[in-house]
Amino acid sequence: MFRQRPIAVDLFAGAGGMTLGFEQAGFDVLVSVELDPIHCAIHKFNFPFWKVLCKSVEETTGSEIRNSSDIGNQEIDVVFGGPPCQGFSLIGKRSIDDPRNTLGFHFIRLVLELQPNFFVLENVKGMTVGKHKEFTTEIIDKFENNGYKVNRNYQLLNAANYGVPQNRERLFLLGCRQDLKLPNHPDKITHPAKSNNSIACTTIALSKLPSTPTVLQAIQDLPEIENYPELYQQDWVVTDFGKPSNYGKKMRHPSLSKNNYSYQRKFNHNILTSSLRTKHNPESIERFALTPYGKIEPISRFYKLAPDGLCNTLRAGTASNKGAFTSPRPIHPFKPRCITVREAARLHSYPDWFRFHPTKWHGFRQIGNSVPPLLAQAVASEIIKVLGIKSSQLKFGKDLKDLGETRLLTFDMSEAAKYFDVNPDVIEPRIRKK
Repeated sequence: MFRQRPIAVDLFAGAGGMTLGFEQAGFDVLVSVELDPIHCAIHKFNFPFWKVLCKSVEETTGSEIRNSSDIGNQEIDVVFGGPPCQGFSLIGKRSIDDPRNTLGFHFIRLVLELQPNFFVLENVKGMTVGKHKEFTTEIIDKFENNGYKVNRNYQLLNAANYGVPQNRERLFLLGCRQDLKLPNHPDKITHPAKSNNSIACTTIALSKLPSTPTVLQAIQDLPEIENYPELYQQDWVVTDFGKPSNYGKKMRHPSLSKNNYSYQRKFNHNILTSSLRTKHNPESIERFALTPYGKIEPISRFYKLAPDGLCNTLRAGTASNKGAFTSPRPIHPFKPRCITVREAARLHSYPDWFRFHPTKWHGFRQIGNSVPPLLAQAVASEIIKVLGIKSSQLKFGKDLKDLGETRLLTFDMSEAAKYFDVNPDVIEPRIRKK
């Protein structure tokens, strides 16, 4: 008799990039913990058959995670997450004393309470730089003093080496119980194609790998939003798509992917979602049009995507209480405008059935804060190997899963907070500049 799919828990879940990647590798992510009610609503829409705990990990216990879900007393195979240690971001001031970094220690606490077989900690590149390695070493020591072993040869993984058309590096710490075998970091699956506008292939070994999809291959089949004035008022439209690349086919129909073990969702493949248009002024349109591929437009500081290259790292920006910085959105390679949330989702390896908040502000934050699903899947697949689970054991029938209630997509903060019965001020409100 085949064993059930392995069980996982996602901490700091956001909209669900890592949840989806682990699902694609064959895990059932029975619980996801997330503080932001709007992110929780989007997560619940995309994963309605699993539990979303809408609260801070600081106030969450291992017993609550078990008892509020279908986990109960079952053994947990992996706990994963990316505690937002913003104090170590390369684009901000790095400080070991930054109070935001204490969330990393709550990740450790919950792992020790839940006692999973494995854990995966994802974080920013800054945790590997200079004196800030001490923080990473402190995390490893804490685990090793409490019954776990950690791969001290931790690695920065670039999403571009795992089929994602984006240059995005992140740290991954992999650990397991002392009596188990450590998983490896995943081998590169793809390499960026040689181009003046993309990362060059630097080793002979990489040349034997298939090339990473380019920006053009990622978005070439998406309908031109300029043809739909209704997209100024709503983020979706029913329409026809163009001819997709092989990558585009997998984003439209994930079941076509050879090693994708996610549950298929009921979804109208003729609907274009997450495509609310932006009204640019004539001066911006002219500047965008004149900006060369692969260069930054000097006024807006927006990067213009090169069709034969990779997307630059998509970032989330910060809320108003953290400086009100709006992360620059890339310029479309052929149209003098910023890319849409759906185009960003394609460049981040989210399938087309996956929905985001209809506003550009929340939609881009949900993407920029998340791990690209294909990168998460590559990491999760290494744990599947160590568990000794064969692909034939991950089959789950051909029944389509329903997505959640559509009202979950449109909640503002107060509505989302009321739905999850939490304080609406748990996230400080965004203050729009007049």
